[in-house]
Parts: sequence; structure tokens; C-alpha cells
Amino acid sequence: MTTKDRRTILSTLWIFVTLNYLYCDVLSLMSPEMLNSLITTGGAGGITMDEPTLLGAAILLEISILLVLLSRVLTYKTNRWANIIGGSIKTLVMAGTLFMGASLHYIFFAIIEIATTSFIVWYAWTWTESEDTKIREANDVQTAT
Repeated sequence: MTTKDRRTILSTLWIFVTLNYLYCDVLSLMSPEMLNSLITTGGAGGITMDEPTLLGAAILLEISILLVLLSRVLTYKTNRWANIIGGSIKTLVMAGTLFMGASLHYIFFAIIEIATTSFIVWYAWTWTESEDTKIREANDVQTAT
């Protein structure tokens, strides 16, 4: 049995969860209620979609986008903590949004997103340096041959 490189798996999980975030947002924009609220009030769910709010949302989404790359290139210790912190932030934010009167499709996506980011936190938490070293050495040998 070969051990999978956690860097690759973490990066792939961040791609998966980011696509879920994006497709949830796209579907939300197809809701007549959401569109009407955005057009008439400039907001939705009691949140005004002004520049500071949109910047905050962009920064929040950038965490998952950035971790796609960082999961592959950071050193073990920094990588592990970046995934634990990023996954924790994203899990807490998504859990918090469930109390804002979410639609069924949003709840569906949120459950998947919370499960994924919770798994990322656990997966990074259980990652050991010796495991990382073994994978790196095996990759170096494989590259040399």
C-alpha cells in the first residue's frame, strides 16, 4: 500500500470545497428572491452588499483559493498550520451562516462545505512530520529514476 501525499490531497480538498462555494453562490443568484433583494435593497439576508462587505467576502474566499497552492508548496509545519487555521476559519464561518435563514440548496452546500473543511482540519492535525519526510524521500527517489 502506498501512502498518499497529504499535500496533494489537501490541495485537492481545497479545490473541491472552493467549487462548492462558487456553485452555491451561482445557484443563489438564480433565485428570484435573492435577485430581487439585491436589486431593490442592495443586499440580501440583512447584509448590505457594499464595498467593505464584498471585500470581506473576497478575502474569505481567497483563503480557500490560496490554500490550493499553499498546500503544495509550503514546508511541512507551516503547511499543516495553514490548513488547520484556514479550515477552522472556513468551518466556523459556514456554520455561522446556517443561522441566517438559508435556503435548501444553501444548506445542502453548507453541509458539504462544513464536512470538507472539518475533514481538512482533522487531516492536517493528524499529519506527522515523519510521514511527510517519507513521502518526500519516496518522491525524490522516484524522480531520480
